[in-house]
Amino acid sequence: MKLTAVIEWPKGSRERWEWREGRFVRKTMDLPAPVNYGFLPGFTNPADGEEVDVVVLGRALPAKSRIEAPLAAMLWLADGDHKLVLNLDEGEHHSDKAALLAWFEPERRARLEDASAAAGWLKELGYP
Repeated sequence: MKLTAVIEWPKGSRERWEWREGRFVRKTMDLPAPVNYGFLPGFTNPADGEEVDVVVLGRALPAKSRIEAPLAAMLWLADGDHKLVLNLDEGEHHSDKAALLAWFEPERRARLEDASAAAGWLKELGYP
């Protein structure tokens, strides 16, 4: 299954944008992102009432870009703020995955679930 995502925070960049009320808003400088970080337009995560978060493994992508990539996994977090994981190319991206898991505080108990778990969660949200 391929999904279309919008990038808010490019891999390796400290510059971060957020999608708020239909437009991009620049946030303060942050730690460099270990992966591309963005959202799935039009679908809300019930855990926080905002668009479903997406992380994209692979090369750095420009902020505000739209990409289409295959669903690879789901980043499961204990607080319910799950994130979809897309794989930009065919690589396994072990270092991206390790950096992604290390990015979250231990109490959030981050773990990766397979693509079928991600697809099931999307179905629960009403994604076709």
